Amino acid sequence: MRWLYAKLGRRYVRVVLWIQMQAAHLVVAGGSGLFGLFIRADASEFLELFAAAQAFVLLDNLVSCRVVSRLLRPADPYLRGDRSPAAASAAWHALAGLPLSFVRRRWLQPILFAVLPLSAFATWRLDQPWFPALPAVAAASVVVLLYGSLLRFFAMEIITRPVLEAVARDVGDDVEPGRASVSLRTRLLVALPAINIIGGVVVSAISAGGERSLADLGFGVAVAIGVAFTISLELTLLLAGSILGPLRELRRGTDVVAAGDFTVRVSVLSGDETGRLAASFNQMVAGLQEREVLHEAFGAYVDPRLAERVLAEGTELDGEEVEVTVAFVDIRDFTAFAERASAAEVVRQLNDFYDVVVPVIVRHGGHANKFVGDGLLAVFGAPDHLPDHADRALAAALEMVERVHGRFGDGLRIGVGVNSGPVVAGTIGGGGRVEFTVIGDPVNTASRVEAVTRVTGDDVLLTEATRCLLVRDHGPLVERPTVTLKGKTERVRLHAALPGGPAPAVPEPRPQAAAPAE
Repeated sequence: MRWLYAKLGRRYVRVVLWIQMQAAHLVVAGGSGLFGLFIRADASEFLELFAAAQAFVLLDNLVSCRVVSRLLRPADPYLRGDRSPAAASAAWHALAGLPLSFVRRRWLQPILFAVLPLSAFATWRLDQPWFPALPAVAAASVVVLLYGSLLRFFAMEIITRPVLEAVARDVGDDVEPGRASVSLRTRLLVALPAINIIGGVVVSAISAGGERSLADLGFGVAVAIGVAFTISLELTLLLAGSILGPLRELRRGTDVVAAGDFTVRVSVLSGDETGRLAASFNQMVAGLQEREVLHEAFGAYVDPRLAERVLAEGTELDGEEVEVTVAFVDIRDFTAFAERASAAEVVRQLNDFYDVVVPVIVRHGGHANKFVGDGLLAVFGAPDHLPDHADRALAAALEMVERVHGRFGDGLRIGVGVNSGPVVAGTIGGGGRVEFTVIGDPVNTASRVEAVTRVTGDDVLLTEATRCLLVRDHGPLVERPTVTLKGKTERVRLHAALPGGPAPAVPEPRPQAAAPAE
C-alpha cells in the first residue's frame, strides 16, 4: 500500500478503493454458489439469478464510489499538496473516519435496494412460496452482505493507513481521535459473532446431505445466528475482556501520566503481547520519572526558561549579539558579617536573601545568570528577547530593594547597579562543563555602578544608557554627579531611582523564547 501511495500520489485513495470495491463481485459469486446448493434450478435460471445479483452489486458499487468521493472531499486540499495544519487536520479526520462514515451512510441502502428486490426476484423466478422462501433468501443475502461489509470496512482502514501515516506527521501530537472510528470493543463484539454466523452458514451449505431446500437454508441461517449469540457469546465476551482489560488499564495509566503523575504503574498480567506492552509502559514511565527528577534538579541550578531552551535545543546555544539590561545586586557590608558568623549562618543568610530576590527577577522576565558570593548578576533580554528589558530591570531592582527591606529590615541592605547595552549571549566552557552567560562591557559597567552605590548611599543606580530606554514611569530619577568608573576612560552619567514612586509593573505575558543565532 505504501508503494502504491508513492506511485499514485493524490489519486491513490480513490483508485485503490474503487479496485477494492470490485471484490464485492467475487463475494456475491461465492454467495450465489452456496445459494445454488439449496435450490433446484436449471442452468438458465441460475444464470439469470447470478446476473441479477451482479447487476445489483455493480449498481451498489457505483453509488458507493460516489459516497466515498464525497466523504474524501475534506482531505482533497491535503492530497493536492496543501500541508497547512488546518488541511492536515481535516484530512486526518476524513481519512480516519472514512470506514465508519461510509457504514453510517450506506448501511440501510443495500438492504432496501439490493437484498429485498433480489430476494423477491429469486423467489418469483424459482416459483417458490413466498413463505418461507422469501425470508430464507433474504436472510442468506444479509449474511453475504454482512461478509462483504466487514471486508470493505477493514480494507478501507488498511488502504487509508499509508496516507494517515503521512498526515499524522504533519498534524503532530495535537490530533484528537474523538469518535472518528469504531472502538475495539465494538469491533470484537460485532466481528466475532458475524464470523460465527458466516462460518455456520457456509458449513451448513457444504456439509448438509440429501435433498436440500430454501427452508433448509433458512434453518441453517437461524441456527448459525442462535449459536453465535448463545453458545459462542460467552467465548466472545471472554476474548474481548482478555484483550480490552489490559488495554483499559494502560489507557488509565496514560491519562495519569498525561496529568503529570509519573509514579503510576500498570499490572503485568500475562506473558503475551499485552503483558509485554504493560512492561514496556512501566519501563517508559520509570524513565520519564527519572527524567523529571533530573529536570527538576536541573531547574534548581539553572533558570527554568533557560533549562527549557537547553532541553529543546541542546547544550550548545550559539553566541549571538543582543541588547540587554544587566542588574548587578550586592549585599552591603557582607564581608564583615561573614567574618563574625559561622559558615552555616553565612550560607543560611545568603539562601534567605536569594529566596527573596530571585523570584522577583524571574517574575519580571529576567534571568538569574550568576551567583558571585554575596552578589548576583541578573540579565533582562537574554536568553529571551525582551523589547522592554530596561523597564523590567529597573522595576525588578526597585522591588528587590523594597522586599529585602521588608524581610530583613535595617539588618541587611543591598545596592543595585543597572546598565544597558549590547552583549554576546551564549554558552561557554569546555571539558564537558558549560554555562550560559553574557559577555561584554555593559556587564562590567553594571558591576562598577553597583560599587558606586556605596559611595552615594543610593539603593539603585542606573546609567544614562538605561535611562534613555525607559518607557514606563518608575518614580523620581535624580541625576548624580558623573563618575569615572574603574577600567573606563569616559565619565558615566548616573541616576538614582528613589523609592516612593508607582508600584513596579509586573509584565503579564510570558516572553517568547529567543531564536537560535544563525
